[in-house]
Amino acid sequence: MKHPVDIHVGKRIRHRRWMVGMTQQQLAEKVGIKFQQIQKYETGMNRVSASRLWDIATSLCVPVSYFFDSLEEAEAGIAPLDMPADILADKEALELIRSYYAIPENQRRRLFDLARVLSEPG
Repeated sequence: MKHPVDIHVGKRIRHRRWMVGMTQQQLAEKVGIKFQQIQKYETGMNRVSASRLWDIATSLCVPVSYFFDSLEEAEAGIAPLDMPADILADKEALELIRSYYAIPENQRRRLFDLARVLSEPG
């Protein structure tokens, strides 16, 4: 049976990997394991050991604590800012975020302002 913390950590691994544009194979090679093991971590099927989580965090350029961020909210089913609880599980949303940050800063700011105006009610 999958433990909720293992599922949360796995989702955070997958989200970060997607955010940096890395495949499961690439992450596995950096960590020194087979990509199937990354698949098992990401689904929460296998629990990630502390040393392996350290290696994954280093490979994805985040602190180990990143994988536990929002754990309490996720367990309580609370979604920040009226967002669906698992918005980052949507590959399209992650690709949009990645593309957004690839835009030069001055243009990105104008796009952000436009999105804010378009999302205002009525």
